[in-house]
Amino acid sequence: MARRCGITGKGVQAGNNVSHAHNKTRRRFLPNLQVVSILSDALGKTVRLRISTHALRSIESKGGLDAYLLGARKGKLTTEALRLKRRIKKALEKKAA
Repeated sequence: MARRCGITGKGVQAGNNVSHAHNKTRRRFLPNLQVVSILSDALGKTVRLRISTHALRSIESKGGLDAYLLGARKGKLTTEALRLKRRIKKALEKKAA
């Protein structure tokens, strides 16, 4: 399983541990990923995603998963998120018709 956020695409970063003697050793900075179930109002069910805590806070701030995905640009979303966005758009169009 990749260490990458399913919504924002945030992943592993690399850097250095620097000791008091200024010795540098490589290390990895892992994103804080959580498996969460988020309710989608348009789909009428919960969607299970592995997302970063930063993405979770952004979703809550925007007013839910549907509002976050519909307001986000294509370039900022992962393929998984784009697929989910298309499903939500299709469900909203079906309800409107």
